[in-house]
Amino acid sequence: MARTSTYLNFSGNTEQAFLFYRSVFGGEFGNDGIARFGDMPAIDGAPPMSEKDKNLIMHIELPITGGHILMGTDAPESMGFHVNFGNNIYINLEPDTREETLRLFNALSEGGKVIQPMEDMFWGAYYGCCTDKFGVQWMFNNTQS
Repeated sequence: MARTSTYLNFSGNTEQAFLFYRSVFGGEFGNDGIARFGDMPAIDGAPPMSEKDKNLIMHIELPITGGHILMGTDAPESMGFHVNFGNNIYINLEPDTREETLRLFNALSEGGKVIQPMEDMFWGAYYGCCTDKFGVQWMFNNTQS
């Protein structure tokens, strides 16, 4: 079955981020829960993995609004990754009701930064955007009454 998802890389706090997102959206982590780097088989010739890195998230996914799948991983520098959050990715949510739109906006902006408060816009939508406390940018666009 085809699906669309958004994949997020974090610098060691994927688990905290996804526990927060689950508290906002509800549901359960999909695809057999949380896969950690320590769960993968050793790679021939690779140096041993540190205990800290073994506990990091290799893959996690969470169904959110409208069947969208949010996925994530830790990207440790010890494995050659360098995470740079920028302004190039937003996750756009289009909930069914104005009330659910405001609930999600308030929950995701808590501890983060409101970029555009929720308000009625010229294109006929109730719209706002924020950056959550993990640096992920969210847009909210409700066209229902």
